[in-house]
Amino acid sequence: MKFILLDTGPLGVYTNPKPSPQKQQVEEKIEEWESKGYLLVVPEIADFEVRRELLRSQKVGGLKSLDAVGERFIYLPLTTEAMRLAAQLWAEARQQGQPTAAPFELDGDVILSAQAQALGRMGSEVEVIVATFNTRHISRYITAMQPVDIT
Repeated sequence: MKFILLDTGPLGVYTNPKPSPQKQQVEEKIEEWESKGYLLVVPEIADFEVRRELLRSQKVGGLKSLDAVGERFIYLPLTTEAMRLAAQLWAEARQQGQPTAAPFELDGDVILSAQAQALGRMGSEVEVIVATFNTRHISRYITAMQPVDIT
């Protein structure tokens, strides 16, 4: 079973009502993944990061699109397990001198990574990939790829 978690970048591009070459590319990849039977996942932390900006800028069309995606794909809520794992990842990154965010920021990358790791613990036949435009930070913790590279 292959799960593809949509990070903030691809999720924001996909839910943007305005057409663009990047949106078309993400839409084509999502269609490809669905045709292969991959399970598409909207992590709650990615929904939060996209939603807060849509609310701030009062983009009603984007909010409607984000809501629809949250109903169409698997919505992965935050759990105590994921948040405790995220805290551990955050602390370890700082102890190693390799933080993924400023010291007092809520670090969405480690929260997303922890959500992906927790999902991957479902069993040995589970493969989890994060579709992201930010592979540098997330790939420290879990398989992360540019959407165009996921086949």
